[in-house]
Amino acid sequence: MRGRIVRFPARPGVRPSPDRVRETLFNWLGQDLAGFTTLELFAGSGVLSLEALSRGARLAVAVDRDRGSVAALAATAREFGAPGLEVHAADARAWLTAESRDFDVIFLDPPFAEDPWSWLLPACRARLAAHGFIYAEAARAIEPPAGLVVHRQARAGQVHYHLLHPHKDASP
Repeated sequence: MRGRIVRFPARPGVRPSPDRVRETLFNWLGQDLAGFTTLELFAGSGVLSLEALSRGARLAVAVDRDRGSVAALAATAREFGAPGLEVHAADARAWLTAESRDFDVIFLDPPFAEDPWSWLLPACRARLAAHGFIYAEAARAIEPPAGLVVHRQARAGQVHYHLLHPHKDASP
């Protein structure tokens, strides 16, 4: 993935995570994601899923409600030779409600104009592996709900980003 350009259709509200933020995120997670399963809701360009696959993730599931973005992401994965990408054109909330798998890392970068955190973080906590992490990118600092704690957080310009993990004494 490094050095490759990800092309995607211009859509309102789609802004890929800045390079500096992505670099920090993958430093936090570790460079080797061998065997991990990841979920990227509000995938947009899907750059976080592609990056996870390039670092050894076994499966990267990308969900976005925009069919054009999903089609572009699937085409990019084929072009890059990135097996292990599973894409879904669906509403994040509806998709999460129907999903039963657990994920090692869940990437969340909803449009900044939306404020889904009150339902989104608890719903993702229910799909998170016991040792997993939730990455959340927002226009403001967010507070984790019960069962999650902040592992790391930072800010780059208008972007607040957080790495959350399950509280050791909490159950999903």
